Amino acid sequence: MPALTGLEIFRDFLLVRTLAPPNTMAHFHWSEFTFAATISSVTTAEIIGLSLALLVMLAGLIGNLIPGVPGTPLILIAAVIHRLCFGPASVSNTVLLILVVLTLLALIFDFVASWYGANKFGATWRGALGAVLGGIVGIFFNLPGIILGPFIGATLLELYGGREWKPAAKAGLGATLGFFAGIVGKSCISVVMILLFTLNVILRSVH
Repeated sequence: MPALTGLEIFRDFLLVRTLAPPNTMAHFHWSEFTFAATISSVTTAEIIGLSLALLVMLAGLIGNLIPGVPGTPLILIAAVIHRLCFGPASVSNTVLLILVVLTLLALIFDFVASWYGANKFGATWRGALGAVLGGIVGIFFNLPGIILGPFIGATLLELYGGREWKPAAKAGLGATLGFFAGIVGKSCISVVMILLFTLNVILRSVH
């Protein structure tokens, strides 16, 4: 069946509503009419605003992979700015509060995962710091650098602190595992935040 234009949908809707018996529901092209009316209720500014917010959130999600970049807080900031700009057509107060809680949860998880991984394998603060520094340097060496950089950095700083090679390597491994566990946790929470924000904004924009 060929697609109907907006005028044809509106014409058919009025025709069926006029000819239908009283107290009966006219279903002819009702879904297409509802869809067209829903789309027309969303303004161009709202579409552009949501797109820009999602771009910033995507940058925040990618930022979780880069040590030192506050990726999850960036997602929250994008949601807050969108709310300030679009008010009722933006995220609700309840969902915004949930995003704040998820942001705090991501930061806490990142800290706990890094601390637990380092502590479990006997790493000191030098190992944890070395994993972060190694991760930053490793970015410039593509995937192998991203994977090996934290381990090399943690191990070298543990060696610099006076530890023998074997315990230093073990501590470096623990710091690295905690480092990557934090990244995975933050990224998963960030995906949930983005999906929650997007669905809530779309639902509020079309009603």
